[in-house]
This record gives sequence, structure tokens and C-alpha cells, in this order.
Amino acid sequence: MKIGIVCYPTFGGSGVVATELGIALAKKGHKVHFITYSQPTRLDFFNKNLFYHQVEVPSYPLFQYPPYELALASQLVTVIKNESLDLLHVHYAIPHASAAYLAKQILRSEGMDIPVITTLHGTDITLVGKDASYEPVVTFSINQSDGVTAVSENLREDTYSHFKISKDIQVIPNFIDLQRFKRQKKDHFKKAIAPEGEKLIVHTSNFRKVKRVEDVVKVFHNIRQHLSARLLLVGDGPERNHIENLCKELGSCDDVRFLGKLEAVEEVLSVSDLFLIPSEKESFGLAALEAMACEVPVISSNTGGLPELMVDGKTGFVCRVGDIEDMTTKALTVLSDDHLPSFKAHALARAQEFDVERILPIYEDFYNKILEQATKPIS
Repeated sequence: MKIGIVCYPTFGGSGVVATELGIALAKKGHKVHFITYSQPTRLDFFNKNLFYHQVEVPSYPLFQYPPYELALASQLVTVIKNESLDLLHVHYAIPHASAAYLAKQILRSEGMDIPVITTLHGTDITLVGKDASYEPVVTFSINQSDGVTAVSENLREDTYSHFKISKDIQVIPNFIDLQRFKRQKKDHFKKAIAPEGEKLIVHTSNFRKVKRVEDVVKVFHNIRQHLSARLLLVGDGPERNHIENLCKELGSCDDVRFLGKLEAVEEVLSVSDLFLIPSEKESFGLAALEAMACEVPVISSNTGGLPELMVDGKTGFVCRVGDIEDMTTKALTVLSDDHLPSFKAHALARAQEFDVERILPIYEDFYNKILEQATKPIS
């Protein structure tokens, strides 16, 4: 199969999942063409079946903002024609689904047709898509897609609740590459960060308000009242300055490490004892899944797709959004020497259910289903 993948080439969940999906498909023998404005963060070119096509956005004084959607649609048309793609899979509704629709119509006028699958990842629906400026386009683009998937049941229901969607949405959860995300022996790293055997707590995100990184710091501050611990913060974003100031106010700066954006996040997870994800909204919780694959139990909020991923009381605990005290109590339970080994084992067992080798065939079956429907004559 020749598959075109459109995504945001960033550290965000949608870009990571799209890239990992493309890599897994290429390993299975499919020819995968990425079409985006820069090389996806995790894209590995050591595979003959992987291709990258950059979208160039010309700058003209006439335009106040670069017309990326038009440039993307034009590049899609070119790549689909030149590479004879069988299928186009776009991740994130805005602007990818609408650009795909435009490309599809251009190709149709030339006697060509290509099925388009749109995968909804979260913010494109729960935040951006609800904006009155975008809602009509989002609704239209989803309904015009040949196939639609969502990464959790919660996101599927959110989409139906907030948009007039006539298409069936199939839930295909996010997945994990267990060959990469596994606990590694990094004793030297742990010794450098926690020389006295302190418990290591970690959080990864893009430091936006919705991630509630402030809650992470407050929970950590409470934990430190009961045991020796260090906090590792991976990522960066608009809330970082506020979080640094909060650490100063709480007097916890010496035990907090800001590690910035890291590609090899699995190395940090390999030395960690607990992962905190108190987000206000998470459509799936890919960061939590990556932690669990590295045998790190999770304390999460009870929002979005997190309760679908977590097994409360086994892989960690699910708490109400903003409930600092409950998160602290549950974190101390997990971190106790008597309980920690069991939580780690359950976290890994749950992560194994989302192995890419299990999820990839679901995508392949969905691709084949959409391709079969596209070739059926219209009655």
C-alpha cells in the first residue's frame, strides 16, 4: 500500500503518533510518504519505504499570514499524482482535513480519486474546533472524510456532542513501541540525579495551562514533607516561568530539575518512580502510556481518555482534576517500598496491551475497509 501521512511535525502527541504509525507501516512493507512543513521529530530515514515531502510556503507581501493550507493542498496533489498514492491519512482536523478535501476535489476534476482518513487527536476537537471561527470547516471536513478515527471513546463522544457529525467514528487507541519505551539500566544517571536514593517523580508536557503543571509542583511539595524526592520536569512552554517562580515560593528549587525538551524521554522514565499527569483535559494520555511502558506508575486526573487507559488502584490512581490532597495521598501510597514493585508491574502489563504490534493491524484493517468502499460502484 502507498500511504500519504499528514501531521504536525512536533513533540505533540498527534505528531508523535502519526510518525510512529508511519514508521511501523514502513517496517511492514508499506510505502509511507510524510507531507508536512518540516521533518517530523521522530522520523527515521533508515528505511527504504519512508519518504518525506516538504511543504514550502512562499512569502508574499500581499498575505498578512502565510497561506499554509493552500500550499499543503497543492503539495498533496503533486505527491499523490507523482507517487500514485492509494490512501491519504491526515492527523489533526485543522487544517489537514480541510486541505485534504481541497486536494481531493482538485484530483477528482482530473479524473482521479483518493480516499481520505482523518484521525482526531484531541485539541483539534476539544479546543480549536469549538471556536466559532473554525467549527463549520471542522464539521464539514470530518463529514467529507472517507473514514474517521478517534484515539479514545471520550474523544469520540466529545466530537458527536459538539459537532453535527454524520460519519461513523472508529476508536483506534494510541500505541507504544515497546522496543523503544522500556526500562533501561541507567544507574549512573539515577545516581547523578538522586545520590542519596531519593524517589524520582517525573512530568512531561508542553507546559500549557491545560496540563496543570502547577498541580505537579504542589503535589511534589507535599510529597517532600514525607520523604526525600526529586522532581524532573521534561518539556517547555508558556507556563515555564510561572512554574519556576512557584518553585521559588515553595522553596523546592533545589529538588526540581527543568530538563527542557528531550527526544530520549525514555531514559528519564527509566530512572523514575512515579509519573504525574494532572491535566484538565487529555484525549488519550500518550505521555502516561510511555511512562507505564517504562514501568513507571501514574497518578492522573479523571479527565478525557485517561480513565480508559489507567487501571485505578493497579497502574496507579485516578483522581479528580485539581484535587492536590488526594493526589498527594495516592502518590505516597504508590511510592511506599511495600507497594511500588506491584504498581510498576501492573503499569507495564497495561502498557503491553497497547503495543504497536497489536494496534497496527487495526489500522491496516481500517485502511483496507476504506479502500474497498472507495472502489465500490455508486448505486
